[in-house]
Amino acid sequence: MQNRIYINQVKAYNGQLVKLCGFVHEVRDTKKMQFVVLRDISGDIQLTIFKNEESSHLNTLVSSLNTQSSIIVLGTVNVDDYVKLGGVEIHAKEIVVVNESASPIPIDMKGIQESSKDIRADWRFLDLRDNKKQLIFKIQTTILNAMREFWAKFNFIELNSPKLVATPSEGGAELFCLDYFGKQAYLAQSPQVYKQMAIAAGFDRVYEIAAAYRADKSHTNRHVTEFVSVDVEMAWIDSVSDVMEHQENWLKYVLKTIQEKHHKEILESFDIDIVVPSNQFVRLTMTQAKQIVKESGYIVPETTKGDLDPQAERILGAYAKDKYKSDFVFVTEYPVSVRPFYHMYSDDSKYTYSFDLLYNGIEVSTGAQREHRFLKVAKQAVSKGVLPKDAISKNDEVDYSKLPIGMDNYFDCFKYGCPPHGGFGFGLSRFVMQILGLDNVKEAMFLSRTVDRITP
Repeated sequence: MQNRIYINQVKAYNGQLVKLCGFVHEVRDTKKMQFVVLRDISGDIQLTIFKNEESSHLNTLVSSLNTQSSIIVLGTVNVDDYVKLGGVEIHAKEIVVVNESASPIPIDMKGIQESSKDIRADWRFLDLRDNKKQLIFKIQTTILNAMREFWAKFNFIELNSPKLVATPSEGGAELFCLDYFGKQAYLAQSPQVYKQMAIAAGFDRVYEIAAAYRADKSHTNRHVTEFVSVDVEMAWIDSVSDVMEHQENWLKYVLKTIQEKHHKEILESFDIDIVVPSNQFVRLTMTQAKQIVKESGYIVPETTKGDLDPQAERILGAYAKDKYKSDFVFVTEYPVSVRPFYHMYSDDSKYTYSFDLLYNGIEVSTGAQREHRFLKVAKQAVSKGVLPKDAISKNDEVDYSKLPIGMDNYFDCFKYGCPPHGGFGFGLSRFVMQILGLDNVKEAMFLSRTVDRITP
């Protein structure tokens, strides 16, 4: 039985009979010949069928062939520079229609009259029958493999933490609540609690790549309600700089791998030249960042409560690109007011030992040195309203009876010798969006979930 080959392998079989499988992208029926453009995951190829008595059965079949039907083709490879589509064609000997497509197709598949984004999202499985869009997910796979390769070199352990949780990990905002056998539970916003539990368990260095959930009502090009979060935690750090240095080296490795494997494809499909940073990522304190933004003529709104808004991030991205030729900027020393209770505070409690990483003007990561000392992290939780005020007595003792369900397990992690540690959360889809210059994070997701969409 003939083994299937992929379209991008065809040139190596010049003059030979091959078997191809794929979707019918286009059919052209002329007076003397018929042409079918066949598409599989690796590319497009032209099938050529001559109109004669010998091929009459194929001529009849092709004349009635609907685009997007799935077919199996047996044919002879003909490498010829005259063929416009890739310099190679298949002289079809046999075509089997495995599953005929309905007609008409509900979205434009040829880019002649672009369907709306909402309609394309409704028919996402058809929308993705496109080599350029499929390349996005090939690149994402390369990214994930490269991430794991890097961590394996430094003895990281991969986690799979629960996504049904008894208590919020981020202080109670943007939560999806659900009934859990008569009790209230939540979808996890991040694996933060469990990463720190692993550090307390002596795992030393851990990571997780998994779904996270935020009940975020934002209608922007970078917010969704379910996303893939890449999370890292490391023990025995000396400062938050250790976390930033690790992330920087990790991203350089990932970008180098993308460049080596996909540089030509990305240049051809997205007109983007992948460059691996050679210099250290730019580092700015929040004070410095705000001054740069102010000097550009923009004032960050007070409603951010000390944080940066998207416009400020874009300004900082442009600043780093113009002055340092860098796509990456670490913004450090975020104020306590906009950071969670588990970030380590400065001695005067005005700012945290934390950072955001901006990539091409958009935040793709948040990280920090964590507070590992039991009483300090408990007091910070009280100050943020995560724990009630009476959870800590005047004698600086934590009253476990006052702790919300599940929080006792978390605070226990710091009672028995938890080492200093830090880590970060990283948005996979935002990173892919920025690498390829996509307009919306949803383009970098197989199926997206937003305020307005929970299907398909």
